[in-house]
Amino acid sequence: MEKANSREQTSYQIEVKVLSQKGTCSFGHEEGDRILFDGERVQGRICMSALFSFIPKVYAMRFGAKFPWLEDPDVMTHACPDAANPVVFEIRRLCDR
Repeated sequence: MEKANSREQTSYQIEVKVLSQKGTCSFGHEEGDRILFDGERVQGRICMSALFSFIPKVYAMRFGAKFPWLEDPDVMTHACPDAANPVVFEIRRLCDR
């Protein structure tokens, strides 16, 4: 007998990459840094302030959310909350294409 809520759910790995960094990042992020979210682990170094600010986007993209304003539905950017020393992150859904 099949359970009512047993449908298969697709999830994706998410890669976050530092696109740019201006000023002095107190955590030490540099352009090119990468963090991987695979649903079980976070691989790579990440500032907690930045992580807390973009984790809703990572979670949404992991489970297939679509954002109609994005040119590429699998890539978005996110700015660190430190406006004086901005770090800009690229959040990318890794898909088998």
